[in-house]
Amino acid sequence: MEKQKMSNLPEERLSTSPPFTYTGLDVFGPWTVVARRTRGGLSHSKRWAVLFTCMSIRAVHIEVIESMDTSSFINSLRRFFAIRGPSRQIHSDCGTNFVGACNELEFHEVVKESKVQRYVNSQGCKWDFNPPHSSHMGGVWERMIGVARRILDSMLMRRDYASLSHEVLCTLMAEVTAIINSRPLVPVSTDADYPLILTPSMLLTQKQSVPPPPGKFTEFSQPVLESLEARISAYSASSPKMARFMS
Repeated sequence: MEKQKMSNLPEERLSTSPPFTYTGLDVFGPWTVVARRTRGGLSHSKRWAVLFTCMSIRAVHIEVIESMDTSSFINSLRRFFAIRGPSRQIHSDCGTNFVGACNELEFHEVVKESKVQRYVNSQGCKWDFNPPHSSHMGGVWERMIGVARRILDSMLMRRDYASLSHEVLCTLMAEVTAIINSRPLVPVSTDADYPLILTPSMLLTQKQSVPPPPGKFTEFSQPVLESLEARISAYSASSPKMARFMS
């Protein structure tokens, strides 16, 4: 029986280097935000986002940019390097989803060493571009952009889209980053003795918990309390360690 063979993963995907040593990036958007309030109403402007993803641990980092010009993109790179540290190699897509930004970002002038390329070279990292019209080679960051879009769309459905501000958009992007980095990297075990779940956030921050969702949780109804107590009792009965802790 014939089976289709899968090609080997790139070396960057199997590297044991620190997070974001090998990084893939892409730009997505835009969103309309309120720039300022005037006598005649509200003045709107557009915002985009740059998604950086680690090629090895699949963690993401999102930066909001105000325009698609070179200076705004370099500022996002500087913020990314300041928070996550410098990268050794950067990958980006020159396919159909990135051609619209090539002129402003000067990606088409790599041979002439554009401003972006000079800044990247000064940071000691290498920039590799995928061949044109080969978006399938950028599945690492395209998949993360799709997940980020779905999470952000669900957040924007709960509020008035016309009142979205730059500060709120940055906050939502930070929460989207936290949600994506909290996804499990390996199959979740059903063994109660191994309750820990390996996530990109755990590899980045060495913390297990994630921030609670926004809202007031000071008062619980009686059915909720009974449900929580029932879950704690069931988990205590299945886990000897938890039973000794609860006793």
